Amino acid sequence: MRRREVALTIDDGPDPEVTPRVLDLLDAANAKASFFCIGRIAERHPALCREIVRRGHRVENHGYAHSNAFSLFGPGAMRRDIVRAQATLADLTGEAPRFFRATAGLRNPFLDPVLHGLGLTLATWTRRAYDTRTGDPERVFQRLSQHLGPGDIVLMHDGHCARTPAGEPVILVVLPRLLQTLAERQLPPVTLNQTLPP
Repeated sequence: MRRREVALTIDDGPDPEVTPRVLDLLDAANAKASFFCIGRIAERHPALCREIVRRGHRVENHGYAHSNAFSLFGPGAMRRDIVRAQATLADLTGEAPRFFRATAGLRNPFLDPVLHGLGLTLATWTRRAYDTRTGDPERVFQRLSQHLGPGDIVLMHDGHCARTPAGEPVILVVLPRLLQTLAERQLPPVTLNQTLPP
């Protein structure tokens, strides 16, 4: 990763309620992010996928089915799921994803050769908020911001996100504060594509 950037990655969307508001927050901070979209959900919200790209962000591959059993797939099933998502997302946005992230980050030894054959790069993270399970914005923020520095890859969720006690998607409460922290630390938030050029 170059210079002092932090890569923002946002998983499990697109979500018609949450994603547009995330995009507005990113715009307000002049921040960029990589959205790891689920193929079958992207098919239901094609305009939202195109809007992500139109605003200067990236849509990346989070599989087609987002199956909890993904790490148990054999190479054939794994490849079919990834290829279907790749074709769907490329068709919807006009840009082929460069990165793939497995469901919950779980994988098996078949994944690396499958990704290599498809020309995709595995995306992991260094800062995870558990924001699909934790609805306490303060805890989520602390997990992401503590020791946050150059080269970190932040994982948040617009899809399947936890809700605060008031019912607000936790990402919408935490993201403005996180973006402010990045600005204070002079850590530009960018896409994975910007941090890891081809």
